[in-house]
Amino acid sequence: MGETGDLGLGILSGIRILDMTSVIMGPYATQMLGDHGAEVIFVEHPEGRGTRELGADTFVELSGISVNLLRNKRSLSIDLKNPRGRSALLAVARSCDAIVTNLRPAPLQRLGLAYEDFRSVKPDIVFCQAMGFSASSTRSDDPAYDDIIQAECGLANAYEQVAGAPQVCPTIIADKVCSLAIANAVTLAIFHKLRTGRGQRIEVPMIDVMRAFVMVEHGGEAVSQAHGGMAGYRRVLNPERGPQRTSDGWIMVLPYSPEAYDALFEEGGRSDLVGDPRSRGRGLMSNAQFLYAQLRPIIAGQTTAFWLEFCQNAGIPVGRVEHLDTILESYPLADHRRFGRYRSVPHPIRFSGAMTGLRTDAPMLGEHTETLLRSAGLTDHELHELEAAGIIRRGWTGASSGTESRT
Repeated sequence: MGETGDLGLGILSGIRILDMTSVIMGPYATQMLGDHGAEVIFVEHPEGRGTRELGADTFVELSGISVNLLRNKRSLSIDLKNPRGRSALLAVARSCDAIVTNLRPAPLQRLGLAYEDFRSVKPDIVFCQAMGFSASSTRSDDPAYDDIIQAECGLANAYEQVAGAPQVCPTIIADKVCSLAIANAVTLAIFHKLRTGRGQRIEVPMIDVMRAFVMVEHGGEAVSQAHGGMAGYRRVLNPERGPQRTSDGWIMVLPYSPEAYDALFEEGGRSDLVGDPRSRGRGLMSNAQFLYAQLRPIIAGQTTAFWLEFCQNAGIPVGRVEHLDTILESYPLADHRRFGRYRSVPHPIRFSGAMTGLRTDAPMLGEHTETLLRSAGLTDHELHELEAAGIIRRGWTGASSGTESRT
């Protein structure tokens, strides 16, 4: 995470984004944009459904997941199904540079909040719509969740080729890869808008993003129409690929050259394999399953500490198998004014000349509703009427904090 104060503003400072997303994919994308300095206005229902409730540890409208997802954002709590709520949102949109939503085409049309509706009040708006399937497909309004996309993008089949049965990755990889695609697409469109003065609609279909992601390597030899072959990158689709047990734990050793294999075979008393042609040239990939299998009993003969030192001295890629709790404990502590002390997951990208990371806490539900609607031109009388009708919520407005305490 970037240091506070001495790096100036974030790279996206001055950009205002209306965040009409929920759950994880969209909020993670806009979290990244907020980490880079954009002002992100998170639109949520007055009852606080969705993102705030993620995880089993929900407390005072936040959880261990949402306290990081909603950082660097302002909360606008408004019922979009009410025509007066819709009008209030469009008033806020007039001052925004981009809209990000993961609502499907049909619900957006019903709400009167499609691209054309926003463009009517802000002609140069950037409108990014993420959904499971393309708006031009017959499945444009089908619900799509991470597990569904993993099944349909080829990832579950890749597991089947390794383990004999389809599986899903033990992380919501489709949601998070698509989050990166959304953040990238919005940033590019804003760059284009700053150069040309023109906005546009962006479509990010999860299935297309993930199929392209999987096929980077798994297209393999099947990509060639002249030579043919099977899809799938053989080194990766290998049941022997994975962490190796040492005499006291687990490690990941990845020899990537004949010299690395020779050093490991020599150390493990397998001089018969030193110089073996199966660890030379193209054999490194085509014989990966055999070679990895030979390493397992060798690695099991020494401790994790031994192999870490040996591989580092020999220039062989190596890593310890880290526990999730250990990784989390390495992150800095932050104090949220209502949620309490928590681990702040640092933004992974660092710029030498711009601030990146935590600037303001995750807001409480509706915390900025009044300020945002006043700045959009709504009067005191209108605010009172909207609140009395349950169309908006004006939430807790205690002092904001973004200060970290490092350990």
